[in-house]
Amino acid sequence: MSSSPRSLTGLEILQTGPQCLVEDLGRPGRAGEGVTISGAVDRRSYLQGNRLVGNEIGAPAIEVLLGGLTVRPARDAVVAVTGAWCPVTIDDSPVSFGTPLLVRAGSVLRLGHPEHGLRSYLAVRGGVIPTGEFGGSWSTDTSSGIGPAPVRAGDNLPVGNRVARQPLIGEVPPAVPAGDELTLRLTLGPRPKLLGAEAHEALTRRFGDISAHSDRIGIRLNGFDLAAPPGDGASQALPLGAVQAPRGGELIVFHVDHPTTGGYPVIGVVHGEDLDLLAQCGPGRRVRFAVRPAPSY
Repeated sequence: MSSSPRSLTGLEILQTGPQCLVEDLGRPGRAGEGVTISGAVDRRSYLQGNRLVGNEIGAPAIEVLLGGLTVRPARDAVVAVTGAWCPVTIDDSPVSFGTPLLVRAGSVLRLGHPEHGLRSYLAVRGGVIPTGEFGGSWSTDTSSGIGPAPVRAGDNLPVGNRVARQPLIGEVPPAVPAGDELTLRLTLGPRPKLLGAEAHEALTRRFGDISAHSDRIGIRLNGFDLAAPPGDGASQALPLGAVQAPRGGELIVFHVDHPTTGGYPVIGVVHGEDLDLLAQCGPGRRVRFAVRPAPSY
């Protein structure tokens, strides 16, 4: 049985959907220790939410996969919902998406299922500060289990004081990639000469589609039928956005919870801003690459 709102001091979680995580900007610069960056998978939408409510740039927020989050604040709270558009209600009355909202103490805020995209973000003025901080971050890493536990019904998330300015008066658009196809900018490397002419042609001419076996660790792409370039099996560093070519012919675009090393050849790295869009695309979405040459040194 959940406690009454009067006995709580933060954000009471009444219901969640398939996955609900606390995320911030993650743990950059720790790959040498085997710790991946983690953090919000759509960083642009996450940052928009914090700006709307006047938070510090890295204040922790709630990442919501496919909606279903219902919360009740113990005190008046200013919030914003960004990312994938979803119906938002306060006490069952519709309110605006992508703009600051005042939720009175004891009122119920609900995020419905997104019509387009996968992940929405709930930013709360002051930031949510659960237990489980690691390495200066409150991000949940789904690969290693580092950081706070996933958000569950019955949790009470404390609200912090990560405030930088007054909330903005304005509205941001939802994160919906335009058109039926997504183009990912790909910089070849680190060993572009391993990619033969036929494989290079496949990358630039063909379309793939997103596999259902995709998550915060990596987005799997089918349909390129790329013959994996030769590799010696030795582990190599995997940056955010690295595209790995396993022997099965699929490609894996590594995202925020990716491993820090891997043995399959890396054919290139996807532009960071395009990773935000990719994170909002569901299974079956058509994807192509705009290939950039490897940098010369």
